[in-house]
Amino acid sequence: MILMNLKVISSTMHGDPVDCVVKTPVALQLGDVVSDSIRPGVYITDVVLPEPVNIREISFKNYYTAYLTVRVLKNEEGSEQGPAKWFTCVRNYCLMSSPHTEGGSQDYFSIYRQQMMTEPDKVITVRLILRQPSSIWLNFNIEDIKIYPLTDEESESDVPSWLATITPAEESLDLNGLPDPDTVSSSIQHMWALTEIMQSSQTSASIGRFDVDGCYDVNLLSYI
Repeated sequence: MILMNLKVISSTMHGDPVDCVVKTPVALQLGDVVSDSIRPGVYITDVVLPEPVNIREISFKNYYTAYLTVRVLKNEEGSEQGPAKWFTCVRNYCLMSSPHTEGGSQDYFSIYRQQMMTEPDKVITVRLILRQPSSIWLNFNIEDIKIYPLTDEESESDVPSWLATITPAEESLDLNGLPDPDTVSSSIQHMWALTEIMQSSQTSASIGRFDVDGCYDVNLLSYI
């Protein structure tokens, strides 16, 4: 799974969020909660949906949460009548560049289904596990939680609409010599993902023209 660090001011997708109930965060703390004054580093917030939902996007505003894990309660594929099970969609998603600094502490974020390790379909409950290892911040949370459903049009295909509708189903065209549209779409998505990885892993460290592991290759040196 390729996880992109997407920050947005507001949802760019169409549609309204589903009605849901956001429960009060529950702290996970070792020792006696009453007598132990140490600030808890983990909170769990459950978002209960009124009916099973195929999730397209989860958006929220951060408030000093460093890492986020998303789990969903849903039925396994092919066993809708069986008991629901928990699945991890996103693990340790980084919301702050450093837990000890302000970066990302109050930004808006969106997590899309393409970023999740399991398809968030027929979801009953979304569990958000918030972590803040730094003791600098007295409180942390996420706010303005919105869950957007996958529409019928979007569920038909994960590829862009302009690429998915190149050839209407009722038309038969001669595609000899042309690449398969599905293959082209897969390649474009792969290249886009690689670009995101390269951008996120760029370093500002300078590299010498002929420096290899801290040494110089004598054959590459030129003399005047």
